[in-house]
Amino acid sequence: MTVTLRAATADDIAAVGRLHQRSRVAAYSSILPPEALADPTPEAMAEYWTLRWSYEQADHRMTVAERDGTLVGFSYLGPDDEDDPDTGLLNAIHLEPAERGRGVGRALMIDALAAMGRRGWRRAVLWVLRDNAPARRFYERGGWRRTGLERDDMIGTMSVRQLRYTRPLAHTP
Repeated sequence: MTVTLRAATADDIAAVGRLHQRSRVAAYSSILPPEALADPTPEAMAEYWTLRWSYEQADHRMTVAERDGTLVGFSYLGPDDEDDPDTGLLNAIHLEPAERGRGVGRALMIDALAAMGRRGWRRAVLWVLRDNAPARRFYERGGWRRTGLERDDMIGTMSVRQLRYTRPLAHTP
């Protein structure tokens, strides 16, 4: 029942999209109404990730987590969305709903932070839904702190408030 992490391949991307949709529905169901989470469908999310990966794979990194050969989570990181060359952006950590609380998210976060440090970034940032208290607690336990910056984004047809978090990185060659 060991979880292994590895770099994603093109063959993983559609499954990552479907997992992402299941993860969103589970994580946001207490925050958003079902109709906001119904779109995109798992198939549409698979198409979204396939297209996004085709454009971003040169400067982004996706890691997948597998348990007994089955995809159970992923992380996605890349350059800062505000163009700070010393900062990397943790775009996503998503898990199969049944994997929450089993250490997979922590393993993915530790791996992502180490990868960001190896890229020479001095700090990491991420965006998290303001009302997603479990995710905020997860990141805060991992050493992340709010920056005070906020923005609005859309999930389905619903506007959601996001908070920006940051944490320093250890630079490792």
